[in-house]
Amino acid sequence: MALQLAAIVDALGGELHGDGARAIERLAPLQSATPEALTFLSNPRFQKDLAASKAGCVIVSPPAEDAAKVRGDYILTPDPYLYFARLTQLWKAHHAPPPEARIHPSAVVHPQAEVDETAAIGPLCVVGRGARIGAGTVLKSGVTVSEGCVIGARCLVHPGVVIGADGFGLAPSADGWVKIEQLGAVRIGDDVEIGANTCIDRGALEDTVIEDGVKLDNLIQIGHNVHIGRNTAMAGCSAVAGSAHIGANCTIAGAGMVLGHLTLADGVHVSAASLVTRSILKPGQYTGVFPIDDNASWEKNAATLRHLHSLRERVKALEKALAQNDKTS
Repeated sequence: MALQLAAIVDALGGELHGDGARAIERLAPLQSATPEALTFLSNPRFQKDLAASKAGCVIVSPPAEDAAKVRGDYILTPDPYLYFARLTQLWKAHHAPPPEARIHPSAVVHPQAEVDETAAIGPLCVVGRGARIGAGTVLKSGVTVSEGCVIGARCLVHPGVVIGADGFGLAPSADGWVKIEQLGAVRIGDDVEIGANTCIDRGALEDTVIEDGVKLDNLIQIGHNVHIGRNTAMAGCSAVAGSAHIGANCTIAGAGMVLGHLTLADGVHVSAASLVTRSILKPGQYTGVFPIDDNASWEKNAATLRHLHSLRERVKALEKALAQNDKTS
């Protein structure tokens, strides 16, 4: 099941410097790679490990080429990390097990659901009435796609995902909470990946929308009527409350949270554990982490922090006035 270096370069491009007949039996990290392994160097901080690596071949960028020449075979490419990502896909396809049944016998698919003939439905999945599953999409084990929800082409949905559960809609009354029926659905575009145990709620009146190319990690909560733009990525344990609109090409790092009814422009990047409490209308990196403290102290510090800039300007003005007094005295 090994792949020769020449075959890898023929499939993925790049410039091979070395023995094209060298057989690669596994992919491995730079530090632990052995002579039958292929690895990559993308971060300049780890270039010191290149000379010591025992890898049979290393994928490098032009700035690391001189160091790579000294140690042996290498593949030259502008972006080693992207090249390695495509290499993993080639490797997985080459080592893929024989195909199983398209729809596992334990899956429950409603007669009125539409499942493309090239889609795969794993064990213990449930596909509800009127749901549609697109071409080349794979549902891993235990996925639920509720009634009326749509998944586009070439999506990958990992175990335990729930698509189309009711959104959290309740109206208070004197007798308790009154449920607001969730009458919308979930629409997911093409080439979307959804991590294990992530939940995407159906809309209350209109649909929750996940556009093409979105990547969601494990354990993410997407509230009802949320709209996530194309190619946005969200890391594990992040959450978006109802009716928020997130633009295209955004990133939300682990445990980042977005409050409901807010808007994030295209190209907004939210740091880990940040809480977005207002709309962000300009692209850029945003961080909202505040150190933990007892609540009374936290409230005082938070109030002070809001006035920090004006306090700084006042201090600068006082310093300037003192300096002028010193000159005249």
